Amino acid sequence: MSGDIELNEIGILKRREIEARILAPILDALGEELGRERVLEVVRKTVVKIAQAQGRELATKLGRSDLHSFASSLDAWSKDGALELRILNQDAKSLEFDVTECKYAAMYRNLGIEELGAILSCSRDAAFVEGFNEDITLTRTQTIMQGAHACDFRFSAGTKSTRVPE
Repeated sequence: MSGDIELNEIGILKRREIEARILAPILDALGEELGRERVLEVVRKTVVKIAQAQGRELATKLGRSDLHSFASSLDAWSKDGALELRILNQDAKSLEFDVTECKYAAMYRNLGIEELGAILSCSRDAAFVEGFNEDITLTRTQTIMQGAHACDFRFSAGTKSTRVPE
C-alpha cells in the first residue's frame, strides 16, 4: 500500500477538494449532534497528527530532513498552479517566501467552507514541518485564507518559536 505522500500525485489541490467535499457535510452533521466547536477541535487535532506523520513520511522518503530537502517538496503543493510563490531568501538556515496566490483558499471559499479550509489546509503547515524535522520552525503572521494579500512563510532551522495563525 502506498503512503500519503504518493497520493499527492493527483495534485494536493485536487486531493484537498475531494477531502473537503466529503468531510464538510459529515462535519456539519456531527456538529449538529455533538456541537460544532467540539467537532472542529477534534478535527483540528486529528489534522495536525496526520500532517506530522506526513512530514515524517516525506523526510524518510527523501532520506534527509534539512531545509534544502524541505524546499524541494514545495513543488508538490504548487502543482497545477495551486500556489504562486515569491522566494525571498533561501540558505542552509532559512527558507522565506510569500504565497501571493492560493487556489486552496479560493477553492474553500467557492465551496463556502473557509473555516474548514483553515483547519484542513492552513493548520497543517507547522505540524507538517515539525514532523519533517522538529528543529525547523515555521513563523507565519498572515494568510490569504484570513483575508491577507499574501501568506508569509518563514522557516528557520535550529529555532523553536512558532507563530502560525490558521
